[in-house]
Amino acid sequence: MTADARQALRRQLRQRRRDIPAAEHIAAADALAAHLRALPFADVDGPVAGYWAMDGEIALYRWQMQLPAHQTYCLPVLHDTLLRFAPWRPGQPLRANRYGIPEPDIDPVHALPAQDMALVVVPLVGFDPLGRRLGMGGGWYDRSFAFRQRRSAPPWLVGAGFAAQQVPALPVEDWDVAVDAICTEQAILYPEPSHA
Repeated sequence: MTADARQALRRQLRQRRRDIPAAEHIAAADALAAHLRALPFADVDGPVAGYWAMDGEIALYRWQMQLPAHQTYCLPVLHDTLLRFAPWRPGQPLRANRYGIPEPDIDPVHALPAQDMALVVVPLVGFDPLGRRLGMGGGWYDRSFAFRQRRSAPPWLVGAGFAAQQVPALPVEDWDVAVDAICTEQAILYPEPSHA
């Protein structure tokens, strides 16, 4: 798939998720939370991360509100070319990053590196039946979790999206970091392991 074809697919899938009615978004957040809690590694100890839902992305607020006390919810923070993760609770200060996405208002140097996370729920633009994920194209998650190409979890990586974002097939690039599961409002998909 050419770079232009990938961008065209991203535009189509982003519009598809934006077209989902608001009432379905709310119901989907509840169903997604149930699927995230049902993952066999969901009860892992330590910091867990989500994302701030934008541009029609499936929301994580229901999951965040139901996390057990031994897990600390974090949001991603841009730091140079990588993501770091900062603990955040509703009501704590946020600031917009260079993409206009809210992130905790802290110095990124004080945020946790990707290696310190126990579980990270990552947004996706699209996915296929084999569990391959198509992101926004900036490579933030692939760069930040590149170490997962050489080792297994933790952190556990879970893609989150709407069932409507599934496509028949996606190509795999050398830099793509595989997720351990993909959760939608309808199902949990476990990809075939591609690393040791």
